[in-house]
Amino acid sequence: MLSLDSFEEACAAVSQVTQETKLIYSDYFSALTGNKVYLKPENMQKTGAYKLRGAYYKISTLSDEERAKGLITASAGNHAQGVAYAAKSFGVKAVIVMPTTTPLIKVNRTKSYGAEVVLYGDVYDEACEHAYKLAEEHGYTFIHPFDDLTVATGQGTIAMEIIKEQPLVDYILVPIGGGGLATGVSTLAKLLNPKIKVIGVEPSGAACMKASMEAGEVLSLPSVNTIADGTAVKTPGKAIFPYLKENIDEIITVDDEDLVVSFLDMVENHKMIVENSGLLTVAALKKLNVKDKKVVSILSGGNMDVITMSSVVQQGLIMRDRIFTVSVLLPDKPGELSRVSAVIASENGNVIKLEHNQFVSINRNAAVELRITLEAFGTEHKNQILSRLEKEGYQPKIVRTSV
Repeated sequence: MLSLDSFEEACAAVSQVTQETKLIYSDYFSALTGNKVYLKPENMQKTGAYKLRGAYYKISTLSDEERAKGLITASAGNHAQGVAYAAKSFGVKAVIVMPTTTPLIKVNRTKSYGAEVVLYGDVYDEACEHAYKLAEEHGYTFIHPFDDLTVATGQGTIAMEIIKEQPLVDYILVPIGGGGLATGVSTLAKLLNPKIKVIGVEPSGAACMKASMEAGEVLSLPSVNTIADGTAVKTPGKAIFPYLKENIDEIITVDDEDLVVSFLDMVENHKMIVENSGLLTVAALKKLNVKDKKVVSILSGGNMDVITMSSVVQQGLIMRDRIFTVSVLLPDKPGELSRVSAVIASENGNVIKLEHNQFVSINRNAAVELRITLEAFGTEHKNQILSRLEKEGYQPKIVRTSV
């Protein structure tokens, strides 16, 4: 059972290794949504995510014999680092099985805490199955990333901190992958104040909990497809499911495109790096149909590799019309390129890249294609540039959405 006593015990335990992540009031999201929005920045934890809480508390409750066998887990990255860090604190061996798609930063940081990393499978579920086999072969003690009531209790310590800072909080938004974080947060929140609404947020491409809630039983998705790798789970936890059914008030799903925009929102307005799974609750703020409420969004982690970050930034700029590519046809004569450039410059457009295709027409004198990748201030500025090109007779066409 998840009890108030167990949560209080967990709070005392995790305080030895976690660092304070005080709520951050967001002027930007408050103005955007009409609510008082606070961010719980678990991306600022020692291991870059909340997972240290559940991992450390679980390991603290094991016997010396269980710890001496060595620990093993499966994780897409954040639980891996939590277990590795906690195992190092207790001076015991840790083996972590991670999907082959895990971002490099998560793999390297897990290794940096002294854990042995095994890469296996394309998604978490395949890595987990392999971890169970290794546990049986070598006698390791398995630490489940979410389907464990003790782990969930450790994660729930987040709710204690939120309510201590904001006793009158109305809504808590929590990301859902397998459901461990949501179980701990929702159960403790309801124990402390049944009036608090706890909203779970899943990626649309991995909404296993929403499907299970609607069916009234745990279901497995045939596949998952989302950039939110930390919540790319096909099957939610069975042991924790009854608590979620009782304590989660609603589940919101978020598309990957919304996560891309939310990443830019966080960087530009709060100067924080939050990984895609951690951005679920930020993206969900726009889908929360309430006003004048105190809302807390849990930012579950910030472990994002530079390549992924670069891709998200690029796509975000494209989606916001800050970057676009346009095709124009012009005669293959000296001076035409400078004329087009002058038109763009007159509207303060910034040229990033040019591609000249002489073979778009048999008659090169009649027309060659020029593809221009431009930087703009946004949709209004983009349309201003296109209108000017059209006015000058170039008949511009948007041809692609990549740099």
